[in-house]
Amino acid sequence: MTAIRRIDLQNPDGALIASAAALLRAGRLVAYPTETFYGLGADPLSAAAVERVFRAKGRPERMALPLIAADEAAVRLCVREFSAAARKLADAFWPGALTLILPAADALPPLLLGGGRTVGVRISPHPIAAALARATGTPIVATSANRSGGPAPATAQEVEAAMGEEVDLVLDGGPTRGGLASTVLDLTVDPPRVVRAGALPLAALEAVLGRRLD
Repeated sequence: MTAIRRIDLQNPDGALIASAAALLRAGRLVAYPTETFYGLGADPLSAAAVERVFRAKGRPERMALPLIAADEAAVRLCVREFSAAARKLADAFWPGALTLILPAADALPPLLLGGGRTVGVRISPHPIAAALARATGTPIVATSANRSGGPAPATAQEVEAAMGEEVDLVLDGGPTRGGLASTVLDLTVDPPRVVRAGALPLAALEAVLGRRLD
């Protein structure tokens, strides 16, 4: 049975966050609020945990899973290279609504990468998502906590209705605000390519990079 635990958005309970982080390290699934919708968390370094995410969502294996990290040090655990362009963008927009696609570290399970060799990662400004990533000590999976193709959940109750008992714990931080997802920029190609237009305007990225983007 899925456990739902209420958590204060502004002052997340440290003991509850630690318990959720322990579940993630044990290969379990934890749903948590972000600045848009609820995310489904897992340990991206565990092939078994990643498989659980795909099974729980009914997600096609060709679709890679994005990650949330607590800070740049955690980002570097899952990437092979952090370029000068990544550094500029991170300084300007992290924490924030920008997912950077970077060369994936060899330690990441192939299933996580959807058959590719890159990984999408961002640093979230949401206090609960950030606290969970920080307590876990590694980046965490940040896909939406719903069945693949279904509506993204904005409440803990919607997560429970969509995922059933596939999720071990839902951190209930109240309704999320929804809105546009993060902008996704692929830095493994030249020029960098906008994979998904989102909350961060293209013009803002171009201003920092000093070049036009497609």
